[in-house]
Amino acid sequence: MKLPSRLYAIVDPSAGHDPVELAQVFLQAGIRILQLRLKDTSSRDFLSAASRIAHLCHERGTIFVVNDRADIALLAAADGVHLGQRDLPLEAGRRVMGPNKIIGISTASVETARAAEAGGADYIGFGPMYQGGLKNIKVAQGLEKLRAVRAAVKIPIVAIGGITEASMPEVLSAGADAAAIISDVIKAPDIAAKVRALLAIT
Repeated sequence: MKLPSRLYAIVDPSAGHDPVELAQVFLQAGIRILQLRLKDTSSRDFLSAASRIAHLCHERGTIFVVNDRADIALLAAADGVHLGQRDLPLEAGRRVMGPNKIIGISTASVETARAAEAGGADYIGFGPMYQGGLKNIKVAQGLEKLRAVRAAVKIPIVAIGGITEASMPEVLSAGADAAAIISDVIKAPDIAAKVRALLAIT
């Protein structure tokens, strides 16, 4: 697949925003690919939010991906699912989602990136890129490892972890097709303005 944007938006409620309202802000600001990430939410509430956001995304032609939960992605009619290394294996995720849905896989090494590509992933997430960020990352992958992964795989790479507006250009220059940015977006005083600024980075 070809990612439709250099910014991979993630709806995350950790700064106190309602997920559906945050998705609306993202979409109105021009987001073309969006992931819903609800770590501490009941399955019922996760499905409700995912279904509403899927409808909003489909109205605008924006790709909608659900984090972790292939079952919710399928029930909400999402375009795909993003799976971490402790979620469903890629092969099982593909059986659940079917051949035409998008599956992204989180990776943290050349080996896991190659395995994801060989297994049929549509794109990979790679990181964490920098220290800090939403998860208060202590050990980061850095740009050299990103360059090594870029040299190892042909599928799109979404870099993630501690990326900000200031560091996004170097991440893209090092080989990422897009950057997933959470904290720098959801903690911005004007989220829509921050999103538009990030979308302008090439």
